[in-house]
Amino acid sequence: MATDPSQLNLTHHFLIAMPGLEDEAFAKSVIYMCEHSERGALGLVINKPSDITLKNLFEKVELPLHRSDLTDAPVFHGGPVQTERGFVLHESMMPGVEAVYASTMAIPGGLEMTTSKDVLEALSTGAGPRRVFVSLGYSAWGEGQLESEISDNSWLTVPADLAVIFDTPVEQRYDKALMLLGLQSWLLSPVAGHA
Repeated sequence: MATDPSQLNLTHHFLIAMPGLEDEAFAKSVIYMCEHSERGALGLVINKPSDITLKNLFEKVELPLHRSDLTDAPVFHGGPVQTERGFVLHESMMPGVEAVYASTMAIPGGLEMTTSKDVLEALSTGAGPRRVFVSLGYSAWGEGQLESEISDNSWLTVPADLAVIFDTPVEQRYDKALMLLGLQSWLLSPVAGHA
């Protein structure tokens, strides 16, 4: 039974790249979907660290970083769009309350994505959200584009598990996301097809 693509909502899901997806930006990627509607989709690649640490990033924006737990954490390549812009994925500061930061999108599932510098200022003082994921750039799809890629077998989808983002070592995130579907990477064929 086919589902109506207009009713597909992958917000708070993972997109997991199929082995046949060879696009350099997305090969072996796991993307956390922040927003998905009939107008398009936006997400952050959670398993492609850059060579920049949060300490380096804070130095670039001229802020001290008084959170030793974050000093060596990598900044990630969130995707190929606006790669000079920062995106901070974090747990909701106060569930059920309006966002604390100037430019924050609430994501159903208990996360928020903030693009304003005030979240970095809070982190620099030792305050701010406890669990954070920081990326430069994001991934985006226009109207119907993601649905088309899914029907072409480029992506697997599964409801997101926050432990994959915040508690899983980067090099294990692809396999852990696949395990949410009961799959292992060696079981997947690099050749797409339809039954």
